[in-house]
Amino acid sequence: MKCPFCCIDNDRVIDSRSSQDGFAIRRRRECLACRHRYTTYERIEQTSVKVIKKDGVREPFDHAKIKQGLEKACWKRPVSDDQLETIIASIENDLEARFEAEVESRHIGELAMQYLREIDEVAYVRFASVYRQFKDVQDFVDELRPMLNPMRRKLS
Repeated sequence: MKCPFCCIDNDRVIDSRSSQDGFAIRRRRECLACRHRYTTYERIEQTSVKVIKKDGVREPFDHAKIKQGLEKACWKRPVSDDQLETIIASIENDLEARFEAEVESRHIGELAMQYLREIDEVAYVRFASVYRQFKDVQDFVDELRPMLNPMRRKLS
């Protein structure tokens, strides 16, 4: 594994542990040249599910694309990188279990929102605002209303 800092291919594994509900191995590595530490993940290579976009175009499922969208939603929120990786692994596992070869992008977006809502409601609303293309403040209010009603009952 080449070091992301100095690009030398000489490292040692400091720690290995199961990650993402056993579907990956997380390894902490130390570069023997520059002494920087970094994390790598080892996953089973799965058959690629094709994503059917809103315009009908089909493209391979992209782990990095989902991570980028989740990272934007979680910007400056108390959500760790491990939590994001767990969400992505859960989405991938759900897709592998429920869909053979193709899945509509809306299913992926709905799964992402479902998992985000369990971890951080602000990140959930941020993701939903982009995914559902909120047009105005009323769209935010409509999305927040179901989340606020249970809170009011708890306070009463």
